[in-house]
Amino acid sequence: MAIHFTFSSNGKNQFGKTFDNATLFPIGFSTSYLGNLGLMNNKILEGCVYKPEEYTGEHGFWAHFIYPTSICESQGSFLCLNTYDRAKFTFTFMQYAAHVANGDFVKYFRELLKLPLASEYFPELTLENGHVVLKKLEGTTVALENNQSTQALMDYLNPTLDAVDGQELLSAARFIHWTMNDPEHRKLQVRIAVAHIKASLANYSRRYGLNGVPDAVCLLICDIRHQGRAKSSQIIDALNTGGDYRKASFNLLDLGKEHYPERIKTLKRVMQKYVDDGILARKKYDEATGDFVDL
Repeated sequence: MAIHFTFSSNGKNQFGKTFDNATLFPIGFSTSYLGNLGLMNNKILEGCVYKPEEYTGEHGFWAHFIYPTSICESQGSFLCLNTYDRAKFTFTFMQYAAHVANGDFVKYFRELLKLPLASEYFPELTLENGHVVLKKLEGTTVALENNQSTQALMDYLNPTLDAVDGQELLSAARFIHWTMNDPEHRKLQVRIAVAHIKASLANYSRRYGLNGVPDAVCLLICDIRHQGRAKSSQIIDALNTGGDYRKASFNLLDLGKEHYPERIKTLKRVMQKYVDDGILARKKYDEATGDFVDL
């Protein structure tokens, strides 16, 4: 049975509740960005925060490897949301954005629609040939994304950047309520994040020559590329240290510091804690296996 929502607001903050439950849950607060209007949710709620130790059984060291970036992106919040920029809809603790064809958000959403509760949260959506489609009343379907574009999916989730409308609230409520109430949704966020970073690092290894390179250097490169704060040419220059990985780390941390000092400060803090705890700086990347091995 489809889950239905009602909405309320105290002016800036938007709340939702289901028809069968009087408990309000936070959807987000209204905000503006470069003339756009949308929602943001940066709340940290117990039970909805990424704790890597809860996922090492399935993902091993990779659960820790993605943690510093998750803290930079969302403080680890599985509920992290924004709907106010050109992507129109960004969600998950790694902030996946809907504007990239075959990108992280699309891959995540496709897998989400395979979960048992998908028909309750998105009864009008399904998958056809591996792509998200909208089911019409007459029995036909309309593609919302393909290998070239996600524009229809973006417009479905958030029709306009001129206001926070009902469809935008509904989309946000569905993602947030589902995440809060289904551990399988949270597990999926982690699986997609790990799969993405593994595939990305394999690509970066070929591009930047990372076979045998320490985990901390690999993590810095993945974080830079995830955020997009430096070009490949800058990364290559930063790595050109004759095998001095400590110097390479400092070089990589310098990239983007003029525009993103707080992110880099957070990244350094979390990584240093991991080094002190004996989690980081003990492994190197092995290109042949696509995994980390002991130094």
